[in-house]
Amino acid sequence: MKAYVLGRPENGRASWKLTSLPDPAPLPGEVLVRVRAASINYRDLMVARGLYGGTPRADLVPLSDGAGEIVALGQGANRFRVGQRVVGAYYPTWLAGPPHSSHGQHMKGAGNVGGVLAEYVTFPETGVAPAPSHLSFEAASTLPCAAVTAYNALFVIGPRLDLGATVLVLGTGGVSVMAAQFALAAGLRPMATSSSAKKLERLRSLGVTDVIDYRHTPEWHNEVLRLTDGEGADHIVDVGGAGTLPRSFQAVKMGGTISLIGILAGATRIDPLPILYRRIRVQGLSVGSVAVLEAMNRSIEATGFEPAIDEVFPFTRAPEALLKLEDGAHFGKLVVRID
Repeated sequence: MKAYVLGRPENGRASWKLTSLPDPAPLPGEVLVRVRAASINYRDLMVARGLYGGTPRADLVPLSDGAGEIVALGQGANRFRVGQRVVGAYYPTWLAGPPHSSHGQHMKGAGNVGGVLAEYVTFPETGVAPAPSHLSFEAASTLPCAAVTAYNALFVIGPRLDLGATVLVLGTGGVSVMAAQFALAAGLRPMATSSSAKKLERLRSLGVTDVIDYRHTPEWHNEVLRLTDGEGADHIVDVGGAGTLPRSFQAVKMGGTISLIGILAGATRIDPLPILYRRIRVQGLSVGSVAVLEAMNRSIEATGFEPAIDEVFPFTRAPEALLKLEDGAHFGKLVVRID
């Protein structure tokens, strides 16, 4: 089969290289998936740079998120049928309940576990979920990481949000845009930040009317307070980490929630006193379980939700998608079609 593996950095840029690998066969309890599309997460860029979980093996197939159809069943596998459209879970062995440290050992596209940027991939039959029937393979491939993370933050582990509650998302990457879209679909009031006028306009086209250009308003927490009559946002999806948390502490309402998703804005010292004095709940999370993926997909099926995709690249141009992610030029998700 054709697949990509990690390449050596070229001119300081992360890279993948196309190669041929043996066709995999499903072991007992596994399913073989013909991958039709795969999407990229920031984690995949870190893997390509050797900055995620140590040095990956040289022949590692990248990417964790893919969608396709089942083409073969291993002995004893009976949860799905051949031909069924599925998406693979980010944590294939985290079935339900609280996370465990062992779940990270089975993530695809990192460490020693091959990923989904290939024509065929095996999964444990409990590590895939039915794809929403109205979504294309390209759209379905965006769900396992970014969508589950956003859904988990807003509707599973966080406090219940009443209709009209404000949800602030930082930036316009996959998780942030998914969170804004989910908030809109649930009758919440999304707010978003970006440094790009073009991306702010795309947010408006999705229905996000409260947008903040943090180039022109570097103290963006003040604008959040203004837009919420001095109260602050009920829930903030913070993908920046230490570089944005101090302002998130000021932008969230007293007793509100901050879901800490990423570390994109670098490191700095964090003063924990606002958490104490303002009774802020700071919740760290990493994606979610197969059960959360299944629940989210049922919700997506019922509502007709469509994830925002920036660009779909053909398989032969997959490395260009990685470079676009590295440049931060995307809005929402970047997808590779494997046809």
